Amino acid sequence: MEFLLYLGGILFMLIGLGLSIGLHEIGHLVPAKLFGVRVGQYMIGFGPRIWSKRVGETEYGFKLLPLGGFISMSGMYPASTTAGPARGVFRTLVQDARSANDETIAEGAEDRVFYRLPVWKRVIVMLGGPLMNLVLAVVIFTVLVSGVGVQQGSTTIASVNECVLPAGSTATECSPDDPATPAAEAGVRPADVLVSIDGTPVSTFAEATSIVQASPGVALDVVVLRDGVEKSLTVTPIEAERTITDASGQPVLDSDGEQVVKTVGYVGMAAQMAFIPQPLSAGPQMAADTVGRVASLIVTLPARLWDVGVSLVTGGERDPNGPLSVVGVGRLAGEVAATDAPILNRFSVLLGLLGSLNVALFVFNLIPLLPLDGGHVVVALWDGTRRAWARIFRRPPPAPVDATRLVPLTVVVATLLIAMGALLLVADLFNPVKLLGG
Repeated sequence: MEFLLYLGGILFMLIGLGLSIGLHEIGHLVPAKLFGVRVGQYMIGFGPRIWSKRVGETEYGFKLLPLGGFISMSGMYPASTTAGPARGVFRTLVQDARSANDETIAEGAEDRVFYRLPVWKRVIVMLGGPLMNLVLAVVIFTVLVSGVGVQQGSTTIASVNECVLPAGSTATECSPDDPATPAAEAGVRPADVLVSIDGTPVSTFAEATSIVQASPGVALDVVVLRDGVEKSLTVTPIEAERTITDASGQPVLDSDGEQVVKTVGYVGMAAQMAFIPQPLSAGPQMAADTVGRVASLIVTLPARLWDVGVSLVTGGERDPNGPLSVVGVGRLAGEVAATDAPILNRFSVLLGLLGSLNVALFVFNLIPLLPLDGGHVVVALWDGTRRAWARIFRRPPPAPVDATRLVPLTVVVATLLIAMGALLLVADLFNPVKLLGG
């Protein structure tokens, strides 16, 4: 059964990745067609063709390797005229790129080419793919935090401590000299539902904890719901050193990674954990936070890849927040699906992984280097800048930017991307990230 769950997690992520790639390419396809550009192919995957069907002038299909996708737009670059300044191998690469580009320009459709579009339309076409992934990430995170909810302490009491133990104590039983907790003295029981504290209604355990921690030595009127009947109790928090936790019950850490301990009000009760739906604004906020983290990862990508290589050679532990290949993401999804946890917990983690994957596709494709979408945006903006400059100084419009001259740089970038993918693939096979203590 565990093996089937593992395969199910991988399948979930593969389907999610396929949909993400497919929607990314639709983000390019739809505006391109709306702006009149002839699109010859819409393909998911690379390599040998598995299946395809022509609808109108566009061939839609799937290829063997699910490592990405593409659409073939007519005339991404101006039709070739003369060879560029490159020599030798680079000159051959440039000429091959120009020949391939010329083949996309169909006879009678010379005006339906990408490079003839106004700059703003070219930018929209190229940004359509990454923005589609961002929108998908926002939808996924909204379903996650507003539909499923965030696991937090609820207002239902799970347990009441019998006695007060010092912070950090490992004792599991009370001794006769240990004082009773205020909650036990007041008669709070497991399964009681907190309604209000000191006249303030509470909807989460975090709200109740905030009031209690701010009121050491103050008698608080506590209303609980017990067996369907409201009951009033009086609880007086005592001063105690306690580790500070966040809304999800996780310890708050200082700049050195140590748990924060403070003297606060304490009553000695713990909450049942539950998935608490968040406001609809929480999904976009989560997506924005994830964009920031992924952007930070990409800025430090060379150093992180070096760490991956070192850990692969030495067998050291991988950084769980470091880069992963598709294989690594699939392994994590399988581990999450097969772990011994409630189904809702596993599903929420898988949704989070898929949302983060779409954020990664969004941010990575905005890198301003060809062959990535961000590189095409830079070419379009440079073309627009040259034309604006010519208008300002009343000069003839310059020829369209011939991006095939950048093919040598594109090849270098593509080679680096392939090398990065190969390193991460090998690392994920032989020294994978372990998030679950496996």
